[in-house]
Amino acid sequence: MIDKLEFFIALAREGHFGRAAEESGISQPSLSAAIRQLEEQLGVQLVVRGSRYLGLTPEGQRVLEWAKRIVGDARTMREEMRAARKGLAGHIRIAAVPTALAMVPLLTEPFQARHPDVTFSVVSRNSLQILTQLDNFEIDAGITYLDNEPLGRVTSVPLYAESYNLVTAIGAPFADREKVTWKDMANLRLCLLTPDMQNRRIINQHLTEAGVEIRPMLESNSMVVLLAHVGTGRWASIMPRNVAHSFGFSDQIRAIPIVEPEASHVVGLVATHREPFTPLVSALLHEARLLRDKGIA
Repeated sequence: MIDKLEFFIALAREGHFGRAAEESGISQPSLSAAIRQLEEQLGVQLVVRGSRYLGLTPEGQRVLEWAKRIVGDARTMREEMRAARKGLAGHIRIAAVPTALAMVPLLTEPFQARHPDVTFSVVSRNSLQILTQLDNFEIDAGITYLDNEPLGRVTSVPLYAESYNLVTAIGAPFADREKVTWKDMANLRLCLLTPDMQNRRIINQHLTEAGVEIRPMLESNSMVVLLAHVGTGRWASIMPRNVAHSFGFSDQIRAIPIVEPEASHVVGLVATHREPFTPLVSALLHEARLLRDKGIA
């Protein structure tokens, strides 16, 4: 039944029989047959059927909750037994908000040094995508904001507090200042992250509280793109202090603290709340707590 539950989760996630079959590595008829067999075993209809996938029935929604719990427990058991036989090994999938990507090596490097048989993949996602992908087993952990928007049922470890700088070129407005205010942002030629990013919503909130309304001249979901435009000398941006310093600016770029207020928001590691955790996630949470306790992030 575990395989059928995994197929069912894939179908609910993809919302399409063909894509779910492709993701599961089976043919579409085989996936359809597995879902029908699951319905027969449980004695309820799970999927609203028509000429295409039309969603889950109320019973299907409830079974989906159980399926995620059962499949998660089964995966945890398999990982724990494998770790008992061979030691900690495997692959960890992490998604991070763009502003946290530069900080990921502070977590992955010491972890990999302790556990050389573990590999990583790291992707950039917005905060909502991180929570959704955790819930759908598409990632193992996320790095996102902890104190600004609801997180739901997750386990979290604070890593650092994000504060904000005006990043601008030498010779541009305010470049000779030691500090600037949120009100000073009103007439700058700004490039910022896209509105789907929580960092942008945070920046918008502080600007609104300062009575400032802005219209960015450029938006991107990539910090690299924003930094490249600042480097031309014709743009400025608002960036977290850790990002501003981690990229090693040239002498022609300045990062100036924004005050009144000097805002900060906590960023940390999140994982789906469950007991027990998989050995890999448990070890990653432990590494995050070590990093938090050292206070170096």
